[in-house]
Formats: sequence, C-alpha cells, structure tokens
Amino acid sequence: MNHTAELEKNPPLLQVTNLHVSYGTNVALTGATLAVSAGRICGLAGMNGSGKSTLFKSIMNSVPRLAGTVEVAGMDANVARKRGLIGYVAQSEEIDWDFPVSVNQVVMMGRYGFMGPLRRPRAADREAVNKALELVELADLRHRQIGALSGGQKKRVFIARAIAQGAPLMLLDEPFAGVDKYSEAAIVELLRRLAAQGTGLVVSTHDLASMGKLCDEAVLLYRRVVYHGDVDGALRPENLAKAFGLSDSEDTAENASDPGETPVTQGGQK
Repeated sequence: MNHTAELEKNPPLLQVTNLHVSYGTNVALTGATLAVSAGRICGLAGMNGSGKSTLFKSIMNSVPRLAGTVEVAGMDANVARKRGLIGYVAQSEEIDWDFPVSVNQVVMMGRYGFMGPLRRPRAADREAVNKALELVELADLRHRQIGALSGGQKKRVFIARAIAQGAPLMLLDEPFAGVDKYSEAAIVELLRRLAAQGTGLVVSTHDLASMGKLCDEAVLLYRRVVYHGDVDGALRPENLAKAFGLSDSEDTAENASDPGETPVTQGGQK
C-alpha cells in the first residue's frame, strides 16, 4: 500500500503541518508538512543541517515553533508528550557507563511517568519492563550492568526503555549508528515487530540502504519536506539531488541550520 492510500485508510498518528522553526537568524525548517499513520515506519533522511534534529525536537516540543502545528494522536505535541505518548531513542545517551546501573533499571526508567514521587515500581510497571525486555531479546541480561553490554545490546536496551513507556509513537535517531551488521539486522526485525503491533515509528538515518530494508515510507528533508512517499521514490536521483543539495533549483545547504548537526547562518557564513 502506498503512502497516500495508507493515510486515506488510517488517520495519521503524527501530523506536522506548515512547521516553521528558526534559531535566531538561522532557518531550520520552513513549511514542513508530513503525516505518519500507526503501524508504519517512516524513514527520515537528509544531509547535516537539513532539519532532522529540529523536526524531532519539534515533535518532542523542546524547541519553539514560529508557525505551524504538531499533533500526536489528535492532540498538540506538548500535551501528547506529557501524557507519555511519544517515545524517543537518542543516537547517543549521556550516561556514565561505569555507573553501576543494571539493564532492568534502565528499562524501568521508561515507567517513571507512571510512578509516584518515590518512583516505586508497581506490578504493572514490572510487567511492562518484562515484556519490553522479552521483545528486544535481552531478558536473560536484565541484571547485567549496562556498561558491560555491546553497542548493539545497549541500543536495544534504550529501545526497550521506550517500549516500556507504552508510547504509540516512537522516534529513533540514527538507531544503526555504531552497531555491527548483526545488531543492525536484529534492530530492523525488532522495529518491524513494533510496527506490526501498531506502533508508529519515525527513524532518522544516514544509511539510505537501511531504509529499503526497514521503512514503509520515506521523508527527505532540506529545511523543508522535499519528498514524502514510498522508499523507491525517495531513492530516485532527482529526489536525492534535492535532499542532498545537488540540485541547481534548490538553495544550498549552507543556508540550513540545525543545532546538533551543522549550524550556519542564513547568509551562508559559519
């Protein structure tokens, strides 16, 4: 089923409409519009500074919008985030890998929003963690220290944390960065299972080849959405040219700015 037919069949879980975001004089996103349905995996690609990080931050409501709306499950992104409807898996976690914290404890962090101020797990919290660990196939390592795991195992632990949260929408920033081919295949299989269970996923990646193996649809960014549709269409030379600054009809990437990627000014001066 193509992207348009899917949206006609199912209302979007994520709806971004005419989104404009700037950092001072630096334009990060302009007029970005996209929609993703539940049970779909949407790949997000673009060069550094194209707005990928800003789009994720906007969905998480952690950057101000100049204009436009972001809705998750029919409600404003800020409300959705407070209700735990958005799960996020960062490219890299700011964590002291030598700190003695177990896999089980890290995954339990995904349940903090359901606990009281003392953060005492209830039976429902423990059950959610157990199911998440089983889904990522790390239940046998639940008592292992997080720092003792491989890169791919660590990535699956943080995906499990998002799963335990029970969010219908999951954002993943470069989930294949720093993992081997075996771990990449395991993560692809895991994300496909999540989608089959109804989770909507937006996956940022620099690996265009991975989109064909994983994604149902693709978004190419270049400060705006230059393409949204099936993956085969995203990989056509004319669309890649627009997304990666190779088209004479587009502004150069030096006009883009996205903190965490490659910020530059509107005038093209770094």
